[in-house]
Amino acid sequence: MVLYEQQKSLPKEYIQRKIKEFMEEDMPAGDITTIGTVKDSQTVTAIIEAQQDLVFAGELVIPTFFEGDKFKVEMIAKDGDALKNGDLIAKVTGPADEILTLERPMLNLIQRLCGIATQTAKYVAIAKPHNVHILDTRKTTPGLRLFEKYAVACGGGTNHRLDLSAGILIKDNHIAAAGSVGDAVRSAKAKFPDKIVEVEVENFKQIVEAYTAGADAFLLDNMNPETTVQAVELIRETDSGKDLFIESSGGITYETLPGYVTTGVNAISIGALTHSVKAADIHVEFE
Repeated sequence: MVLYEQQKSLPKEYIQRKIKEFMEEDMPAGDITTIGTVKDSQTVTAIIEAQQDLVFAGELVIPTFFEGDKFKVEMIAKDGDALKNGDLIAKVTGPADEILTLERPMLNLIQRLCGIATQTAKYVAIAKPHNVHILDTRKTTPGLRLFEKYAVACGGGTNHRLDLSAGILIKDNHIAAAGSVGDAVRSAKAKFPDKIVEVEVENFKQIVEAYTAGADAFLLDNMNPETTVQAVELIRETDSGKDLFIESSGGITYETLPGYVTTGVNAISIGALTHSVKAADIHVEFE
């Protein structure tokens, strides 16, 4: 069961716009080292290769960094490929000065995306046999959310809502501001009748109140596996319970994940997929 549109691709215009931002940040007055040392006419072939085992994400990104007739890009890896240390990702042939200038911003982005995809795949390997989705969150790097959601998808994960406009997720502070769980749910459904209303609940009382008010989905927040099983049973026993979406969230780690995948939830959201990921080790070298 998937609630939201999945980020299986990236708009080319988006990638191009972001690359322009990255290059303006990295060379506001030109790449003076390259200008000072490299001949304009020099052509090289750059090898991009994995320096560790990883899951690749960036098949659409690398060619967009090296666009135009002056470049020849040979993509070897595809999104979602499991690569070994030393495997080739791509070859880029073109002007040495331009490849040198573009190298670091390209690597910064690709290494982060592959780090996210690699970490996501590890969580998915535990959850998939139990038909449980691993969800990302909005705990993303400002300005990179679309890239990072895409990387989660490349790693086999499932995208939760992209942004605050994409879906309704009522959390504890919304409930406090609205007055109660029931008031928050009824208000949201009245104002946005075509949207799925998901509610973060912390106890059984809130579950009953949310269901009675018409909630469509539940986020079980900071419940241990034993309590999660009881909460799932409570929801599933309601008239429409079999069709309701249930996710677990709140401090679930790679080590504690096995205890949650057998609780009966549809999904488990993991902020660590994006907010504390280690960049993958990827190398560029001239032939």
